[in-house]
Amino acid sequence: MTPTMFKVWAPDATTVEVEVAEVRHPMWAGPAGWWYAEVAGADHGTDYSFRVDGGGPYPDPMTRRQPGGVFGPSRVYDHDRFTWSDHDWRGRVLRGAVIYELHVGTFTAAGTFTEAAEMLDHLVDLGVDFVELLPVPPVPGKHNWGYDGVDLWAVTENYGGPDGLKMLVDACHQAGIGVILDVVYNHLGPSGNFLHPFGPYFNSALGSFWGEAVNLDGPGSDEVRRYLIGNALQWLRDFHIDGLRLDAVHALHDKRAVHLLEELAVEVDLLASSLGRPLTLIAESDLNDPRLVTPREAGGYGLDAVWDDDVHHALHAALTGERHGYYCDFGPLAVLAKTLTSAYLHDGTFSTFRGRSHGRPAAHVPGYRFVCALQNHDQIGNRATGDRLSAESLRVGAGLLLTSPFTPMLFMGEEWGTRTPFLFFTDHEDPELASTEADRRRREFVGHGYDDWADKAPDPQNESTFLRSKLDWCELKLDGHRALLNWYRDLIALRKALPELTDPRLDQIKVDYDEDDRWLVMHRGSLRVAANLGPAVVRLQLPRARILLASDEDIVLDEDLVLPGHSLAILRTI
Repeated sequence: MTPTMFKVWAPDATTVEVEVAEVRHPMWAGPAGWWYAEVAGADHGTDYSFRVDGGGPYPDPMTRRQPGGVFGPSRVYDHDRFTWSDHDWRGRVLRGAVIYELHVGTFTAAGTFTEAAEMLDHLVDLGVDFVELLPVPPVPGKHNWGYDGVDLWAVTENYGGPDGLKMLVDACHQAGIGVILDVVYNHLGPSGNFLHPFGPYFNSALGSFWGEAVNLDGPGSDEVRRYLIGNALQWLRDFHIDGLRLDAVHALHDKRAVHLLEELAVEVDLLASSLGRPLTLIAESDLNDPRLVTPREAGGYGLDAVWDDDVHHALHAALTGERHGYYCDFGPLAVLAKTLTSAYLHDGTFSTFRGRSHGRPAAHVPGYRFVCALQNHDQIGNRATGDRLSAESLRVGAGLLLTSPFTPMLFMGEEWGTRTPFLFFTDHEDPELASTEADRRRREFVGHGYDDWADKAPDPQNESTFLRSKLDWCELKLDGHRALLNWYRDLIALRKALPELTDPRLDQIKVDYDEDDRWLVMHRGSLRVAANLGPAVVRLQLPRARILLASDEDIVLDEDLVLPGHSLAILRTI
């Protein structure tokens, strides 16, 4: 039987052992802080752990499987044992695409990869091109958003483990849908993180809201960067993932001449060339900095796209009238018009919420490089009660989003106006974390313009908080929900049918509006997207046109376009 080679990076250790079946095997020191040991019989399915300078046992920092959770041993996992059926898959490009974000644990009743795969017909019928999965590495307990993950190379058993993820990706590809995976490289979760004994993975002096910052530019950071980039390549290569959404890149502390994001983009481009299919990198960032998506040859980082919260804020505030917290600069239709034509409101302008100027101009960037949403896990889940937009707001908002020049992203259940909330939930096993999580959640709102929400948020540790967040698919049997679903389907189909709606040139868009009467008209070539965001009927004089799609059967086009309150029509001028 061929021995299995175990290796681990522990540059400051004096002794390292790998423990298999309660037997400790000494490891020998190799170059650059790496330790090695060959163990006979430790093949696929064998449990093991490491001991560093007598401490431990610890899971492997690069564990591929954690069947006993974050506090258990690692298990040898052979990627080549899975049989793929997506050999003809050639990938998806972001241009013209629609993304659907989902949390596996609450997408279905069982909350597994297998059951998620059973719902793919719904997504195909809806017309989406990508599903974006919230993070899937192991987390403490049975349920979590995924951002408390600690074993970054593994897949949580709660959803079905590594084979379950591969099965879902394979099924998505068979259905013609690409898969984007949300990954977190700016921090690790607060419980079950055993990287400290192995090496300088963190810089405690540069902590973020979520915990210690990852060491990207200090001593020993060469290997830390390889750890993260290798992890990204694993998802794309071994799990056939089509793209990565990089969580909160503004929290990556990196002062090197070549930023981690640029280095990652180079490596992913090389892998895409090798695999013969497109691979996509999308950054979540609140910097409003187009350099993230500027090509490397022009001095940028060369990522493919970035989340654009300004578009979300402009739509949300205009539709709901909310002005608290970071919505304070949003709401006027002038702001919505600017974001629809410039991508950012804050492109060097003063941000009241931040108390300083913010951002830089991005109107020269193709619109598809901005991923925009009416709702997403953050914007719903970070509300105290996880409440969603009303069907009335969704009809108009979806009409504007899906006819915009940006890459639209929907959040699970949005397409039928689900009334189930998406709450913040955890299942920490550490007694101290478990007992203080509710208070920590409460303190998130105090002093940030959301004080009145502090006492409304349910306890994240209460299992009911998690269970209440599961989608209720039975809602689709109700007329109102089915009607909204049909509206989303029609909008997506129209977007794919009309080239004007995927034209990424922001300078080709014009927006007219009336602040008092609350109407807005977006010009996309010969198309007009006319929206009434107020409660009163409005009459608009437009060039001779015909209606292609309308949100309301009471919309009338005679000499004028008559829009009832909270309605939208898409027209083509004649």
